[in-house]
Amino acid sequence: MQRKKLQERWLLLVRSGMIGIASFWGAGGLLAQTARYPPPVKFTAEQDHQNMMDQLGIKTLREGPSGDEKAANHANYDESKANPYPDLPDALTLEDGKKVTNAAMWWDQRRPQLVDLFSKDVYGEVPKHTPKVTWKVVVTDKERVGFLPVIATKLVGHVDDSDYPLIHVDIQMTVVVPANGTHPVPLLMMFRKSELPAPAQPPEQDLERINAAVKAMLVERDPSLQQVFETYPAYNPIASQEKDPFAGFAAIMAGADPPTDQQLIAAGWGYAAIDPVSIQADNGAGLTRGIIGLVNHGQPRKPDQWGALRAWAWGAGRGMDYLETDPAIDAKHVGIEGVSRYGKAALVTMAFDQRFYMSLIGSSGEGGAKLNRRNWGESVESLTGGEYYWMAGNFMKYGASEASFGAMNASNLPVDSHELIDLCAPRLVFVSYGIPAKGDAKWLDQKGSYMAVVAAQPVYRLLGAPALGVSDDYKTAEMPPVNHGLLDGKLAWRQDDGGHTDAPNVKYFIQWADRWMDYPPKLQGK
Repeated sequence: MQRKKLQERWLLLVRSGMIGIASFWGAGGLLAQTARYPPPVKFTAEQDHQNMMDQLGIKTLREGPSGDEKAANHANYDESKANPYPDLPDALTLEDGKKVTNAAMWWDQRRPQLVDLFSKDVYGEVPKHTPKVTWKVVVTDKERVGFLPVIATKLVGHVDDSDYPLIHVDIQMTVVVPANGTHPVPLLMMFRKSELPAPAQPPEQDLERINAAVKAMLVERDPSLQQVFETYPAYNPIASQEKDPFAGFAAIMAGADPPTDQQLIAAGWGYAAIDPVSIQADNGAGLTRGIIGLVNHGQPRKPDQWGALRAWAWGAGRGMDYLETDPAIDAKHVGIEGVSRYGKAALVTMAFDQRFYMSLIGSSGEGGAKLNRRNWGESVESLTGGEYYWMAGNFMKYGASEASFGAMNASNLPVDSHELIDLCAPRLVFVSYGIPAKGDAKWLDQKGSYMAVVAAQPVYRLLGAPALGVSDDYKTAEMPPVNHGLLDGKLAWRQDDGGHTDAPNVKYFIQWADRWMDYPPKLQGK
């Protein structure tokens, strides 16, 4: 019956001229593909969430706190109630109780244990076999970032879908490097929309010729448009896409920092913009699409499989694969950056892919740098409810109030966020926040994130890397004053007086990373 309905559908498309006969009947045609592979499951986010609850044997979940402080279930902002589970798991104790006393024990025993725990219970397992990604250059353009000449390359990373051709994934990434570079440059990969900074445009006379040709073509197809063009003679179907070369200049003149892109290029760095939603949708309904859906052949996840954060991190790793082939880039000094949910993804990327040398983690909150065991603002229950798709299905167990395995909460988690930071050691991690008064909400728990960074220090020191330079006592840790950074170690913290952005900390991040990279390289004999 299903096959008959599909045949009727494709025949309708053929008759309407939307697809050709060859596509319909050919061995590689749509009908042949559809008949061979089961179609992707189309769940709403609510249906997918319930499906995972059913798989786990969860009857009810605790409701997550409200961000509305007037609501009955508002989030806690009382420090006396903020640490109901004050004792964190010891990152330097093996599962059999033995203490980790040297770097070899960390690398050979403890770190693999933590990777396994975070994979199974928090962010999900990446499949052992993921499809190959083939990068294709779409366009290479000579442009400017501010007043600085750059080479901008727009790329598409096509994920091999031969095992399940009903789902297509094309990773979007743009790479921008200084045009006059004399050596490979460090680069910051950022989770954000992939777009060229200032695409070169045809001169005005050529654009007029293009518009005249487009108008003629449209009128030929629909003669009634002639009257529209005569009524609006100044209208052009294609407007110039040229960007303002003075963008950000007024703010700079007023004393503000240049935009992040300009700061990176001016410092002799490159940057890459990788679009996370081209890897995996930022919603629960999309879990049977994107890279997760492709690997699962359009079927719902199992409890231990990866969520969106780990999928975005996987996509960043495929971007790194490309960067390692680009001679203009110093692939040994590539960083990862993100803010908010993408700050979470940046920290996950850094933790699981040791090729990334440095990271700027902006306002990441729960699921990122914030301690899971801390009761302040966003909570574990926030991520077992609405944002469940960021995490592994198994993470939902820790928000269960009634289930076949009983009730569980944050204290039952075998790991916490300080250990996620430890997975980055001894590489560079800069944790950045703003202030609630400017929009970096209390919900994110800036103090809980600082406590996690403090608790991550012992592993850094074990591996010979200087950390914050403060006491390891996370229970009594007092945050430094706003705009006072702890930037002397490979583990860094700074809370600026801005909002929900890491932009005010970018200049400090660049200076901090440059010191550790000894960049720019010294000229021989100088």
